[in-house]
Amino acid sequence: MNNYYYISEDENFKLLKGDSKKIISQLDEKFDMVFADPPYFLSSGGNTIESGKIVSVNKGAWDKSKSRRQMTNFNRKWLSAVREKMNEDASIWISGTLHNIFNIVQVLDELDFKVLNVITWQKTNPPPHLACRYFTHSTEQIIWARKSQKKGHYFNYNLMKEINDNKQMKDVWTLPAIAPWEKKFGKHPTQKPLSVLTRIILASTKPGALILDPFTGSSTTGIAANILGRKFIGVDKINKYLDLGVERKKYLDNCDDLKKLYSKIRGFNDKNKLSEIIKNQLNNESI
Repeated sequence: MNNYYYISEDENFKLLKGDSKKIISQLDEKFDMVFADPPYFLSSGGNTIESGKIVSVNKGAWDKSKSRRQMTNFNRKWLSAVREKMNEDASIWISGTLHNIFNIVQVLDELDFKVLNVITWQKTNPPPHLACRYFTHSTEQIIWARKSQKKGHYFNYNLMKEINDNKQMKDVWTLPAIAPWEKKFGKHPTQKPLSVLTRIILASTKPGALILDPFTGSSTTGIAANILGRKFIGVDKINKYLDLGVERKKYLDNCDDLKKLYSKIRGFNDKNKLSEIIKNQLNNESI
């Protein structure tokens, strides 16, 4: 299949437009890692606070609330399509909240994935809860699972320990939500920060790996993948978000101070650490 919406000059960043369930089934490629940020089905007319202002939680028709059966069918279809295109030792990361995460774990079990961890991403800057009837929602969960119950998976344990003050990294990650500089060309309503995707990709892939994002949005996954010397294919239905990903990729390719860009990505105690990791990995050095 070669009907791409966009292919970068280096051919390491490719975008496809359409329904991910259908498009992924037609791909020839096999993937080493998948990151998916599927609809949370939260768009039900409520409000939240963003940058100090009250705004609607509605993201669009793609995020409208569904029945339990509809949600299960949706998750089963896209996960089945993705699983067929994963290499036998590949792993998948799926972001969610209490609204959809339990359903996804159920479907993963049905499809014979093996859940490895459920990461709790604790945001350092969450919006307040307007109703004041619950604890403030400050976390998201990220499921990490591998395709096979029996076949092993790649985990760069040593690097995760190294960037965590030489201590075993735990399953709670305290990282900020997206920073203003990550919204240079606009933003997707559920955009993830580069700090989260950078850690995920470093933890579970080797340089040169091929990564899929079936709900790519503004393509943070693809930007992180290319920063780290990995290849990327993303799928989305909406032109303006695909175009946002294109703009971000062009900016990355034309950036005249990559070291400065890397230093802005959080999750490293030393601002030069990510540049060092990238240099070493691309030189095939052991970190």
